[in-house]
Amino acid sequence: MAVTTTYRSRTIKTKRLLSAAGIYALVLLAMTPTLFIFFWMVSLSLKVQVENTAYPPVFIPSQPTLNNYRLLGNQFVEYVFNSVIIATGATVLGMVLGAPASFGMVRWRYQRLALVVLVARIIPAISFLVPWFILFRRMGLLDTYTALILSHLVVGLPIIIWMLLAFFEDVPMELQDAALIDGCSIYGVFWRVALPLTRPGLAATAILSFIFSWNNFLFSVILAGRTTRPLPVAVFSLLTYEEINWGPLAGAAFLITLPVLIITLFMQRHIVTGLSFGAVKG
Repeated sequence: MAVTTTYRSRTIKTKRLLSAAGIYALVLLAMTPTLFIFFWMVSLSLKVQVENTAYPPVFIPSQPTLNNYRLLGNQFVEYVFNSVIIATGATVLGMVLGAPASFGMVRWRYQRLALVVLVARIIPAISFLVPWFILFRRMGLLDTYTALILSHLVVGLPIIIWMLLAFFEDVPMELQDAALIDGCSIYGVFWRVALPLTRPGLAATAILSFIFSWNNFLFSVILAGRTTRPLPVAVFSLLTYEEINWGPLAGAAFLITLPVLIITLFMQRHIVTGLSFGAVKG
């Protein structure tokens, strides 16, 4: 009996190890294209132009150089500052507007209004570009942080509202009614009851909103000027009719990707917790 039990235990452990190895292998296989693209981007940024245009391709730089990053210049720091200001402003303003809106839709069951928000998210962002441009030009707001932050809300605010709807729906209505009976106003219920209970969802929503705004290109390329140009537009400006200098272009793309990658790695626990918040009920 003891031999049989030991054999079964070893068999179960072996199956678990094989299952775990199979899962990791599938994940690695699915991630291979993404990892290769990231590796190729870093490789391009460390090679000279001759190696970047060589055929067959040179995957490993023979003499790695940081000169491509130096060619970006001090102005690139200004682009980083612009992106931080715009993405942070759009995220903060979107959360300030979106959280009460989502709470109100859930509290008073405004399902049609929630559907309108979803439709606004589905509509292509380019549909808002011409009206925004005309409006900001007449108001004298072109090439300002205000115009870019407000335009980024076209993409960010519907995402924030739609994501927070699911989190506020998990706040027990009985708990809200109990707070009202105890003398709390509806604003107090939102601030003291709903927000603390949805903190993981708020964190995940804010992070994703920041990433969407950080990567936004369409509105920035039209509404931004020399003083407010963010990183995606700065990378686009590296493309010229004469040639494509792949080294600085890849270096700029890497510097754009790096902050988002760092935020995702450090905040992945909050993102997973927020996105799975309320997934299991009962």
